[in-house]
Formats: sequence, structure tokens, C-alpha cells
Amino acid sequence: MSQLQTIEAIEKRLWSAADLLRANSGLASNEYFMPVMGLIFLRHAYSRFLAVKPGIEAGLPSRGGKTRALSKEDFGQQGAIYLRPEAQFDHLVSMPDSADRAAAIINAMDGIEADYDALHGVLPKAEYHKIANADLGELLRKLNPEELKTAHGDIFGRIYEYFLTQFADQGAHDGGEFFTPISLVQMIAGLIEPARGSVLDPACGSGGMFVQSANLVERNHGDPSKALTFYGMEKNATTIKLAQMNLAVHGLQGNIMEAISYYTDPHELLGKADYVMANPPFNVDEVDAEKVRKDPRLPFGLPGVNKAGKVSNGNYLWISYFYSYLSARGRAGFVMSSQASSAGREEAKVRQKLVETGHVDVMVAIRGNFFYTRTVPCELWFFDKGKEARFGNALNGIAGDSARTAKDGRAGASTKPESRAMDGRLVRGTDTVLMLDARNVYRKVTRKIYDFSPEQLANLTSIVWLYRGQTDRFLALVGQHLSNAVAEAQASLAPLHDYLTQARALAETVGRLADGNGSPEAEPAKRALAEALTTFDGDVAAYAKAVHQQADNPIAADANNTALHQARERLAPLAERSRDLIKTADHLHKLAGHALEALALLPSPTGRGAGGEGTTPRELNRLRKATDEARKAAVEALKPVRYIHRQALWLQERFPEAELRDVPGLVKLVSRAEIEANDWSLTPGRYVGVAPEEVDEDFDFEAALKDIHVELSDLNAEAVELAAKIARNFEELGA
Repeated sequence: MSQLQTIEAIEKRLWSAADLLRANSGLASNEYFMPVMGLIFLRHAYSRFLAVKPGIEAGLPSRGGKTRALSKEDFGQQGAIYLRPEAQFDHLVSMPDSADRAAAIINAMDGIEADYDALHGVLPKAEYHKIANADLGELLRKLNPEELKTAHGDIFGRIYEYFLTQFADQGAHDGGEFFTPISLVQMIAGLIEPARGSVLDPACGSGGMFVQSANLVERNHGDPSKALTFYGMEKNATTIKLAQMNLAVHGLQGNIMEAISYYTDPHELLGKADYVMANPPFNVDEVDAEKVRKDPRLPFGLPGVNKAGKVSNGNYLWISYFYSYLSARGRAGFVMSSQASSAGREEAKVRQKLVETGHVDVMVAIRGNFFYTRTVPCELWFFDKGKEARFGNALNGIAGDSARTAKDGRAGASTKPESRAMDGRLVRGTDTVLMLDARNVYRKVTRKIYDFSPEQLANLTSIVWLYRGQTDRFLALVGQHLSNAVAEAQASLAPLHDYLTQARALAETVGRLADGNGSPEAEPAKRALAEALTTFDGDVAAYAKAVHQQADNPIAADANNTALHQARERLAPLAERSRDLIKTADHLHKLAGHALEALALLPSPTGRGAGGEGTTPRELNRLRKATDEARKAAVEALKPVRYIHRQALWLQERFPEAELRDVPGLVKLVSRAEIEANDWSLTPGRYVGVAPEEVDEDFDFEAALKDIHVELSDLNAEAVELAAKIARNFEELGA
């Protein structure tokens, strides 16, 4: 189950929990989320506690045969918090109805606050007295599903967004504030690569930017609690508590202060932040111009001011603030309304000055439907004040290509410090900006929500690596894709053989029943199924042989570009065979169904129905269901093989020499002169052009019909939910 599908499953639970609180608690509708968020904090903290506990216990020192007790320091080093026994979620869920659950929850919260000073006064407590004891028990059980036990990433922040959207004041969202999708936060973190120093988010919400920054450091085998210092600003006191809870559940701490960022700078980080990450509210038009006119964070001046003395659009206030906070080599990545990159008048003047600094690094266009609560498209902006110092590294990387000419057949380039290499190519420099249009790269997760798959996100990030002269990272990613495809193929063998075993048993039963029936009507179905099984058996054997051959010829970790092209071509037949196996597996399943339907229409010589002698209908149904489950598992195991192989192909087709080049509809390195000629626009789509139309050779009409059916089911469910909402509103009006 994907992260977003997990979220949808959790949201159904939350809606049920809200119904419970709505009916039985003394809480107002805009208070529903706080007691639930407290319990989700405990549930998520307990999941992380359990995940790291075995590893910690295995490494505990012992003296005289006695092992040292667990400590909160042990868990902090593993990105988790220590939970006393009384604060562990299983303990709370298992309490009998005779126990005072509110007191137990409050005691759990008190214990955590006693152990962690940063959470003192943050966790909800008094609200639990407003919920009946039996309802608290039901609420605890509702918030203890498998989906929450195994959830990862910034699930806490996403649930917070859900409550804001469904139960709390909608005004925040109407003002342009909404939760940043995980894919976008991961892309921002991946491109600015926070490694050591201060991370500032002046519109931090529930702290998702901090969580993903820490995750990146952890993936690079660092300790984020030591490497990064988090500073946040947020105008809502309740949201600050949620951000502190979100950080704590990941074993982190941050200095988050209550402030309206337009007017105050409580951390005094002007020119000092190593990294700035943010998703500010879009298109705000109520900022008092006089209050900010002399703000030192506005080095490019005010954007437009309307007749009411308000800044016409706050987007460029945020953009200027983010730029100003950066240190001399700082990097920023933030989400911004797609309107901002080509806005005219005074905003265009600010943008011109910004481009002229040479610190605008990358612009990324994102299609609509990435946000959970809005369909708006957006763009990601990236600044790099250390670009000038780092830009020589890109040229050196190109020059270093000459050392690989003997291996890859690629020519080197001059190291002259200009934005255009001697061979005519533009390279990263202070007068270039990388325009990346990612609107055609996405994964449709649900009818309403898109995101990037991990492989798509890695591929987009690798384009920026090429831009920065990090060819080795690009090649390593291609090699990783190919190695992962082989690993997925190896992993698919067990479920494939399991399905084959189940299919044989089903075919044997069908054959026995057909023979026992003696009717000629059963014979064609039996024969067709037997022939399909023989074909599938041979296909599985050939596939397994090909998998073992690829596994015996692993891809070298330092393989060069030529070797990787050869490896991808060598792996292509296996990838295509995995797709064909899916079709033959499905075909075999359909023929088995047809055979069983044919048998069900025939009279049984034993009078026991289609089951026949020695097989009851219930046993036959169990066998059919087990075979279908095995088929589904095999198909799901086969799908990643070709998909991941095609991710390597995607990169190699667009960048065959493992060098940055313009790709229509995707990417273009743009000079400052070209930006000036286009009214200083920073809209990627204005430069990259249109991608050539691609034929979707994998289009599946049956799958498309299933998608339509799922969409119709979703719409029907929404209609029922909306009708219930309207009914409740009428009831409240009547009351």
C-alpha cells in the first residue's frame, strides 16, 4: 500500500472518529482535532519506539550479566522518543472499561513532558475530560489500525491537514495555506541537500520541512539532531504545538516561535540561515505596505501597492525574505504560486533584480492535483548564494569528462570560468538558470491526488545533478535502477511459483471434475485451461532462467556510461518478459474461471453440485480464491521489474551521454540574456517547449475501465458523504 493510499485508509478512520466526538463529546467542531492529534502523536511515537527498540536493546552494554536499562538518549540517537510503559499505546488500548482512561492518557502525556523539556505544556490533556470513558476507549481502538501502526513519513502533518480541511476553519486554506505534499518537500530537500547548519522555515505549519530535512541526513548516515538546527515561525499557537509534537515524534527539537512573518523576524537570522525551506501562503493581498516598506529583508524594494495601502500580492515579500535570510553560501527551496514566475509590473522589477544577483539556481514546474486539498499547479524555486563559488565545480566536472573519454567516448570541455563551455554548451553559472518542467512526470495515486514515485523523484533530481556537474551521481542512479530491476525480478520468482502451484492444483481439480462428469461440454474448457497452464509453466521457467543469468552478471558500482547502456540493453528482454508474464498469468486465471463456469452448468453425477466427488463447492471456492490471491501477488511482484527498467531507459534516452542537454518539454539551461528577452519570466514552460507526443504502448483498456469504475465509486461515496453533511447542517440549524 502506497503512502497516499495509507493516508486515505487512515482518513476514513478519522472521519469515523470525528463522528464519535461530534455526537458524544463536549467539544466544538473546531476542537475535534486536538485530542485526536494527541492520541495520534502517542500512536506514531509508539510505532517509532517499537521500530528502533530491538536494535537498541541488542547494543546495550552489560556488566556482571546485567544489561543497562533503556534511556531516552538511546532513542534520541535513533530518531525516536522514549516512552514509559504507561505512555505506550498498547497499554492505553488494553485498559478495561472500569479504568479512568482520561486520567491514564493525561498521565502518559505528563510523563513524556517530564522526560522532554521541549514538550512541556505542549501536549493536549484537559480535552480528554470532555470525552466519556467508553467513547475514549472506542476512540483509542479506532486510532490503532494497521495503517497507523506502519505509517511513515510526515503522516502527522498530513493528518493535521485533514482535520483543518474537514472539521476546522476553512479560512486558512482559502487564504492560500495548505499542507505541502510529501513529494514536493522531498524534492526541495533533495535539491538543496541540507547537511549541516541552520534550517529556517518562516511559515512552518506542522513542521514537515524539518522532518524531511532530518530524513535526508539520516539517509546519508548522519545524526540530524546534531547536524541541523531548526528555526520556525508560525502565526497560530495551536499549530506551533503540533509542529513541536511532530518534531518530537521523530526525535527532533526546533526553536519555533509565534510570529507573523510579514512583520517580524524573531530569530534575527537575516543573512545567517544556511538553508531556507518553505511553503508560504499564496497570493495574500492584505499585508500593510507601510509596516514593511523599510524592512531590511526587502533588498529589491516593495512589489506593487494598491490604493488601500496594502501590498497587492504577498508572493514577492516571501521570495525576498527567503533570499535575504540566506548566508553567503546558503541555499533556499520553496513552493510558490505559478502566477509569481511571470507576474508583471512592480513584481517583474523585483524579479529582474533577483535574477541579476545570479543566485536563482533552478525553477521546477509542478502540475495540478499534487496538493491534497487544492488542484492548483505550482512551481518550486531554488536559490544558491554559493552558486558562484560552486559553479567552478560544474566546469571542473565537465573538464573531468575528458579523463573518461577512453571509457565512455565523450569529449572533455574547457575549464574557463564562463557560463558557456568552449564547445558551445551552456553550463551552470551565475548567469544561467535551469528550467525544469516536471508537469508531465507524475504518478496518479487516486482520482484526486498525484505525486512522484520514488524513482520519478530520483530521476528529476538527477537532472539537477548533471547541471551541477555531478555526473558520477547520475551514473550511480542509472546503475541503481538496473540493479533494482534485477532484484525485483528475483523477488518475483517466489510468488510466481506459488501461483503456478495453485494454478496446477486448480487445473487438476477442474480436469478431475470434467472427467467425472463425462459430458463433452466440459472438455473444451478443460483442454484450454491445460494448454494455457503448459504455456505459463514454460514461460515461468524461461523467465526464471533469464533472472538467474542477470543475477549472475551484476552491474558494477562504478560502471561507466557505456557499460550502463549495455547493461540496460541486456536487461530489456527480461523486462519485456515480465510484462508478458502478467498477461499470461491473467489469461490463465480467466480460462480457469470459464472452466469453472462451464462445470457449474453441468449436472453432477454425485448430486453434490459442481464440486463433484470428493470436492465440495465450498472447497472449490476456497481453491479458486487462493489461486486468485496468488495471481494478484505474482502480478504485483512482476510489475516493478519493467517499470524500474524503464526509469533507467527514461534517463538514458534523454541524456545518452550522461551530460546535461536541452530536452524539449522537460529541461533547458537558460541564459540571463534569454530570460531578459522574455520579460524576466522564470516560468519553465516558457523556455522548454513542448515534448513530442509519445505513444503509450502499455495502454490497457481493461485497466482503464477499472479506473473509471473506481472513480465512479469514489463519486458515489462522496455524494453519500455530502448528503450526510447537508443533513447534519440542517439538523444543527433546526436545533
